[in-house]
Amino acid sequence: MTCSGSKFSSHITFLQVMEQLVASWYNGRSLPETYVLPLEIRPGKLNVPVSTNIIPVVDLGGHDETAIIQQILEASQEFGFFQVINHGVPSNLMDEAMNVCKEFHAMSAKDKAIQCSNDLNKNCFLYTSSQRYATEKYHFWRDSLTHFCHPLEKQIQFWPEKPTRYRNVVSKYTTEVSKLGSTILELISKGLGVSPEHFSNGLTENPKMIVNHYPPCPDPTLTLGVPKHRDPVLINILLQEDDLYGLQVFKDEEWIDVEPIPHAFVVNIGYVLQIISNGKLKGAEHRVVTNSNSARTSASFFVNPSDETLIEPAKVLVNTSSPALYRSLPYKDFHSKFLVTSDWKELEKFVRTTSA
Repeated sequence: MTCSGSKFSSHITFLQVMEQLVASWYNGRSLPETYVLPLEIRPGKLNVPVSTNIIPVVDLGGHDETAIIQQILEASQEFGFFQVINHGVPSNLMDEAMNVCKEFHAMSAKDKAIQCSNDLNKNCFLYTSSQRYATEKYHFWRDSLTHFCHPLEKQIQFWPEKPTRYRNVVSKYTTEVSKLGSTILELISKGLGVSPEHFSNGLTENPKMIVNHYPPCPDPTLTLGVPKHRDPVLINILLQEDDLYGLQVFKDEEWIDVEPIPHAFVVNIGYVLQIISNGKLKGAEHRVVTNSNSARTSASFFVNPSDETLIEPAKVLVNTSSPALYRSLPYKDFHSKFLVTSDWKELEKFVRTTSA
């Protein structure tokens, strides 16, 4: 049974996975009622995106490290988002990775489902909408492939064998993006005054890749690809298609489009890094809107802690004038709560100290 090993969908059969994939049935159909969102979270009329460059762009190829750190910290505090250029990941490798991700989602529903069918260890799985598909009140307009990336020699056996070059390309790609993640976290650690070694332990040892696909939508005003949320990670390094908008950041009570910049990565601060920084950095709320004309694909590289790793404010950032805002807890407990909680106030209450 495809994806039957996933702890999020253990009761979903091979046939159900195939039938649920949006890409397998959307063409020529009106928007199903189960995808029509309540009025309060519908995107409504979407303006035509325009080039604004509101989200800061950081040139990692600059020679002034102090200035780069300052740009990253300011962007992380104000937006929780920034883009990076001159980051060291070869542009041709980025193109190859995006192409092979699009090729995967272009396969038939059966072929896609088969690619996850042999993993009984929950390391690679395919789902539609969200990992709560079976219990959620309404669905979201996306198909998603998720797999872990470390250690590579162990995890790669669970990755899709088709397209035939997927494993070769994505292994090279995730190796390079992992290095970029280490660079970004080192710069952040210097800015916060935290030892760079702080992020070299279990906090970053369980990265995973999420390849999202958003087919053309019959009515983008009524549904979303991904609802408003924060990522349950340290950072997310996102590869977008060069010319398709969809990602939006929530700031000052409005939604801001994240402009696709060729061969740039979008970096967003996750909720875990917000906790480690004791609230100094912002785990930004964001969402994905759909469009009626073109399919859109993106690839997220989540820098994740291992399950048993404790997440807590860095001790150097806690003192009498700046007490800990968050309690210490294993990442698996935090992530389990995240998976079953749609109310961010409830999650915030769960992770906060009693005195915060």
